[in-house]
Amino acid sequence: MVTRKHLGRRTFLRGAVGGATVALGVPLLDAMLPTRQAAAEGIAGDPIFGLFYWANGTPWHAGHGGEQAGPPDLWTPAEVGPGYTPSELLAPLAAHQPSVATGLTPHTEIPPEPPGQGDGHMRGFMVAMTGDRIRPEGFDHPSHTLTCLRPTLDQYIAKHEDFYGKTPTRFRSLEVGISPARFHDYGHWNAISYNGPDAQNPPTMDPAQLYAKLFNVPDDLVALGRRAQLIDAVHEDAKGLRLRLGAGDRQRLDDHLEHLSEIQRRLELTSGTCDIAPAMPGDSGDLLEKTSIMGELLAVALHCDLTRVFSLMLTSPATTHVFGNLGVPDGMHKTCHDGAWESVRKITTYQMQCLAKLLDHMAGLIDPMGNNLVDRACVFAVSEYGEGWKHSVAEMPTLLIGGCNGALSRGVHVREPGGNIAKVHVTILRALGIQCDTWGWNGGETSEHLTGILA
Repeated sequence: MVTRKHLGRRTFLRGAVGGATVALGVPLLDAMLPTRQAAAEGIAGDPIFGLFYWANGTPWHAGHGGEQAGPPDLWTPAEVGPGYTPSELLAPLAAHQPSVATGLTPHTEIPPEPPGQGDGHMRGFMVAMTGDRIRPEGFDHPSHTLTCLRPTLDQYIAKHEDFYGKTPTRFRSLEVGISPARFHDYGHWNAISYNGPDAQNPPTMDPAQLYAKLFNVPDDLVALGRRAQLIDAVHEDAKGLRLRLGAGDRQRLDDHLEHLSEIQRRLELTSGTCDIAPAMPGDSGDLLEKTSIMGELLAVALHCDLTRVFSLMLTSPATTHVFGNLGVPDGMHKTCHDGAWESVRKITTYQMQCLAKLLDHMAGLIDPMGNNLVDRACVFAVSEYGEGWKHSVAEMPTLLIGGCNGALSRGVHVREPGGNIAKVHVTILRALGIQCDTWGWNGGETSEHLTGILA
């Protein structure tokens, strides 16, 4: 009789490459569960929180003001409640049943001094990320210099004891970025995650760097072109672990290692660091492909329980990214201000397709209890304001995607014209099991969550 021992959730495969120790995480296995009964009863894995950010809002319509009237509203679903028909801009996400809250706006006060704190690029961003206004001290509108008053929601969650308890994952959070285009090369134009005032968490922008960070690949190994395969380095440890696993877990481990090998192969073919690879190509600017690569890495990190909190900044605030692949000749910020509604429509659709790529990778990884990462997750998707032509913070686009282990209802449309966007934060925190009596500051306080979305 072979007795299989219980494995801890922090099990790693370990080896050495060039004298450096490397470690690979493994996915949730039956042997990590307290009992077979727990798996049979469908006990869910730990919840996941993700923040997805895109720039410059959505195409404008009458809901943003009289001057914006004329074009149709392509964001707001026609029906309210569960089972709504996705609007044109939500159609790329339909397979993941996003819940959407429309009509919301910041309720924080706008101090008269220093002037300019009502600018949507700044106010809308800060309230969406923190529930509070910009810090007035040090704010300068002409130079677009600003900071926050408190941590952003992702960092509040990552450091809250109700979320991780006494055993946080290896990374409390991961911050990732896709487009390198920036409105300014300083301040909040470069990152969406803050630990507190003037304390940003710069996103990892390069897939190879993210791969190295996640899987302990030393920087010098990346520079040498990975002459030794990472999977080979942990081969002996993997063989030993397989002997301790049941048939189902052995297959999951083999599938996991094959998945990591494929990611590494793709990176080697595109990074230019492999001995036989051609010279590194220039940046294609293809956000969809880069989001797919980074999204796959993030999904593996979540699947291996290397983290349960992430932020992905697709495009930075007031992005100057040129969507040349869509036939748009100018940066998006200028495109919005020029009133090129049709171009903004195409860009917004494309950015939603990027979000769908991330969700596809998350949905494709299944744990022993039959749940995928989207089932466990609450992904908060938001932009800095409702629309970029006039910087209106009315009708802030707000999505909550995933079941959060049954704590969130999926595919629900809640509409509250003029409603407080801080209700979204309350909903998220309560869904994640974090005690939240109120959220919001400086006029934005609320104790209410979104009725119909919090299950």
